[in-house]
Amino acid sequence: MESNDTNKTPHRIRQSPDELMAAEVWIFDLDNTLYPAASKLFDQVDWNMTRFVGELLNLEQIEARKLQKQYFREYGTTMRGLMTCHDVDPKEFMDYVHDIDLAPISANPILTEALAKLPGRKVIYTNGTTTHAENITQHLQIDHHFEGCFDIIDAEYVPKPATGPYETFCARFDIDPKTAIMVEDMARNLVPAAALGMTTVWLDTDVDWARDGAEHGHVHHRTVDIATWLNDVVSGVQPS
Repeated sequence: MESNDTNKTPHRIRQSPDELMAAEVWIFDLDNTLYPAASKLFDQVDWNMTRFVGELLNLEQIEARKLQKQYFREYGTTMRGLMTCHDVDPKEFMDYVHDIDLAPISANPILTEALAKLPGRKVIYTNGTTTHAENITQHLQIDHHFEGCFDIIDAEYVPKPATGPYETFCARFDIDPKTAIMVEDMARNLVPAAALGMTTVWLDTDVDWARDGAEHGHVHHRTVDIATWLNDVVSGVQPS
């Protein structure tokens, strides 16, 4: 995983609603971004990862959990660590961990309306899979708002925040970063976006590990509720 010096990214003055509405492309992360982290939906994926590690390496839950988190910290995703250290088939892993119950989340009328009113193209960029993204967005009844998804397979299994896949993503969807806005719950994943010239929106979900680097200048806007934030933008209200 490539590293970035966040201190080299200049702080950008926060844009007005009119400036934000002029963006040509809106880029959204998926998990804990297009649905609330408070739903604990991603916890299902997280614990599936732990079980996968335990079954693969014949480890008790505590040891499997510890190793899973070690791989996440060192490689950017648990899957990347398993691929590097144990030659795990990524498809087998992703099919296993994304087998979850979507009942904890439901359509958010405020988000749905805001996406409908938001001009510009909308694309998902996720460390998960397109299948997972389609399952989530269809369940939330917002899939029709997105023209496509760039997933971990498209990134050749190199997770955010490595810089190379961001450049590949922009080329794939013909995106000029200077006309794009990226929304993410993990602050460090906004470092390459800002360095490329994107406007960034950090969704603070009150998850400690997702706050790493949030104090640096690559975070241009911060919100605790993306649906309300987007609704303010389309309503002409100055967002945070």
